[in-house]
Amino acid sequence: MTLLTAVLLGLVQGLTEFLPISSSAHLRVVGELLMPGREPGAAFTAIIQLGTETAVLLYFWRDIVRIISRWCRALVGRLPQSDPDVRMGWLVIIGSIPIGVLGLLFEDQIDHSLRNLYITAVMLIAFGLLLGAADRFAPQKKELTDLTVRDGVLFGFAQALALIPGVSRSGGTITAGRLLGYERPAATRYAFLLAVPAVFASGLYKAYQEVPPLLSADGRAAAAAAGEPSLVAILVATVVSFGVGYAVIAWFMRFIEHRSLAVFVIYRVAAGVLLLVLLGSGVIDPLAGSTS
Repeated sequence: MTLLTAVLLGLVQGLTEFLPISSSAHLRVVGELLMPGREPGAAFTAIIQLGTETAVLLYFWRDIVRIISRWCRALVGRLPQSDPDVRMGWLVIIGSIPIGVLGLLFEDQIDHSLRNLYITAVMLIAFGLLLGAADRFAPQKKELTDLTVRDGVLFGFAQALALIPGVSRSGGTITAGRLLGYERPAATRYAFLLAVPAVFASGLYKAYQEVPPLLSADGRAAAAAAGEPSLVAILVATVVSFGVGYAVIAWFMRFIEHRSLAVFVIYRVAAGVLLLVLLGSGVIDPLAGSTS
């Protein structure tokens, strides 16, 4: 992987992570277009997501620090468990359990067989239509203060669906929130907070697996021979994804205050149809790098 490819993939990650259009699908497709016959891989995707999630930490810094601080104070009895920030801390923890458990149980399938681009295309279209229906017809009544344990768990399972490229982490959780009756900004805000522990855990786990070999001369040589990303390429893509991701969060949070998600629904369906055309015409290999 060249540094230019790393920059472009970091740009794609930053642009798509927080929009309900599936960053993993875009990295999978763009990666193969930039590197015919190969793709960045699930490990590369998970690691560079650390950049975009760092952008979430920065953007929601005050909220996150307040939630963690008050949650810790409640543990030692200095605040009641009914405090809204304490409840939010517990709900983020509870909502993170499904993706953690399912991610470990199905790690091999996530890294390989589920990266089949025919699956990605179908998920782009199907979940795009579901997102559109939920955003158009579901009632908008609930705020984050109305969030219950049951709803937190359901949000969590919706987030876990994003383990399949094409679903979209934010798209799945926002769709669940809209179906549960939450206002668009509330569903989006919780979706972003919920992603923080899951993405950092996944990214650090993959970094623990992938980075140490790249620190040795033999490991770097083996990665280069296999066409896999170097440590420098991973770092470059991560830094780019952070900068672009922060700008996208700021824009998207303003966008959803007054507009529907229809434009993203149209984009998802169009992208899914285009991907099916590219697959059918042989331009893209649906299994490149996904079965190794």
